[in-house]
Amino acid sequence: MGVAEPRTKQNPWTRIRAIQNKYPLSTLFVVIIAMWVVLAILSPYFFTYHNMFNLGRQTALTAIISVGMTFVIISGGIDLSVGSIVGVSSVVVSLLMVNGMPIWLAILLTLLMSCVLGLISGIAIYDAKVPPFIATLGMMSAARGLALMFSQGRTITNIPRPFTQFAQATVVGIPSLFLVALIVAVLGVIILNRTQFGRNVYAMGSSKEVARLSGINMRTNTYGIYVLSAALSSLAGILMTSRLASGIPTSGQGDEMDAIASVVIGGASLAGAEGSIVGTMIGALIMATLRNGFNLLGIDPFWMRIAIGILIVVAVFVDQFRKAD
Repeated sequence: MGVAEPRTKQNPWTRIRAIQNKYPLSTLFVVIIAMWVVLAILSPYFFTYHNMFNLGRQTALTAIISVGMTFVIISGGIDLSVGSIVGVSSVVVSLLMVNGMPIWLAILLTLLMSCVLGLISGIAIYDAKVPPFIATLGMMSAARGLALMFSQGRTITNIPRPFTQFAQATVVGIPSLFLVALIVAVLGVIILNRTQFGRNVYAMGSSKEVARLSGINMRTNTYGIYVLSAALSSLAGILMTSRLASGIPTSGQGDEMDAIASVVIGGASLAGAEGSIVGTMIGALIMATLRNGFNLLGIDPFWMRIAIGILIVVAVFVDQFRKAD
């Protein structure tokens, strides 16, 4: 009868890494649940209906922008112009409505304008071979300049009441803005996982040269990625205008960092070819929870930027840890 070989102890870090690989979103769920438990203990107001309503609205706008950013980052690019497009969209839709244009037409023209801005970024990146960071940095400055020029640096008021009522509406107690974000997320999941365009996005992030040699139309897909990002940023700007009942040329400042943070926290790799809409939505919820918690606890908002920076570093560390041999 042979002697049984002694069992080798499994390294606990290896076990954790295996769980991470099998359930990549598990860490995010643990983080958001832990945050909610801590905030519920520290503040009796956290789980009130009024606060959860506000949390849903705060999550919505960041989530919509972040869905577009997810496509960009998975493709191996970056879009720094999203916050400025939020601002110029807020100004343009407000000016059009204040000057008597029907609400639906003002929204449509604003979205078309943003698509043109996204297309210009795509042309600069693909045809002019400008790195995405530089191309969208230039668009960030140009779009913010347009917002300030169109508004002459002033807040635009007297927005039609039917337009502003949308942001205050609820459906079975759920904020309308959050429902729009959910619809955008569902469409994003379908496009990213069930269409040729979505498969092309992943292929481009993996290797642009291999994607080109496999027959993917790099020009069309690059244009599409940045047009989609701009359109969703514009939608967020329009919804923000409805929520604030005014067009603010400086609105959207810093939204590009919040969107990038949401996508990275959600598990996307800045190297491309990795990420998911579900992860991004949870990342946006983590960001909104952090902001909401700081407000409830009366913590200096400057600390929030520090906390977001730490979150990004931790998210990248977890991603590298999961991939380590």
